Amino acid sequence: MSQLSPRIGATIFVVLAAVLPLLFASGYQMFQLTMVAIYALSVLGKNLVTGYGGQVSLGQGAFYAVGAYTAAILIDQFDFPYWATLPVAAVTSGIVGLMLGLPALRLGGLYLALVTFALAISVPQLLKYRAFEAWTGGVQGIVIIKPDAPFGLKLGPDQWLYLFTLAVVTVFFVVASNLVNSRVGRALKAIRDHPLAAEAMGVELARFKTITFGVGAMLTGIGGALSAIAVGFVSPDSFSIALSLTLFVGMVVGGASSITGAIYGALFIQFVPNISEAIFKGAPGAVYGIILIGFMFFAPGGLAAVIAAQLRRWRSARAPARAVGMGGVAN
Repeated sequence: MSQLSPRIGATIFVVLAAVLPLLFASGYQMFQLTMVAIYALSVLGKNLVTGYGGQVSLGQGAFYAVGAYTAAILIDQFDFPYWATLPVAAVTSGIVGLMLGLPALRLGGLYLALVTFALAISVPQLLKYRAFEAWTGGVQGIVIIKPDAPFGLKLGPDQWLYLFTLAVVTVFFVVASNLVNSRVGRALKAIRDHPLAAEAMGVELARFKTITFGVGAMLTGIGGALSAIAVGFVSPDSFSIALSLTLFVGMVVGGASSITGAIYGALFIQFVPNISEAIFKGAPGAVYGIILIGFMFFAPGGLAAVIAAQLRRWRSARAPARAVGMGGVAN
């Protein structure tokens, strides 16, 4: 039963996340929750690369942009159904990730971070390049229309996109959870913690690191494609280096080596800037920085580690009470 309880809890969470917003949230709030789900998937891709794979990447925003533009171009110029753009965006982003991962694996640490940082800087400039304007729209970007709910469902576009996004993100969270708890996940943790020992035990460092880089890029690219569909607009300035740094912040705040930490990080990304502006409109960046420092001071391992520790304490406090209840009053 103890093994099933996390699955039951996750199922209840997904059901409540799908039902409650439909009952109480406005259209804009539905859009915000959709972006939380999208950021969660994108941060999850970064978690796999950095948190589990131990590879410092600052270029996830580039993969996000590749996925977003793939979806926007297919919808705008080839009349693709919005849902059919997701597998294409996944393959495209994954291939870009693998192409970068193969040569980048010869580097490590700060050198790999600089290579991926350069990628994040160059992609927005390439999207503005005149030779690609016929596809990317140049600095003007691409406008796409939000899809209506299918099958005659009485849902607004924001409501339907939220449910659609939640379903897609849930599937990939399950896949990622199974991956990190499998032989591949154990190999990644071994490479991250003790690469020399892992290699001595027969773990192929290059193979696993390359696959992880590709999978992480694929998840972030799917997040970008969902973002393009939900926002209805893409432009090069939307994918600046700030996006890569924002995803990095979400990973650290939520918890680098945690699946659920991606959700907490996404909530931070979406809502803390708004809270900072509400507190002090004159200098919201300063308030944001103070809040971020506070999170790092009180939760250096991420919010996922803090919440997990509190749950363990709660369970350990309940254990003696259960023992007394089952055994009667102690003499």
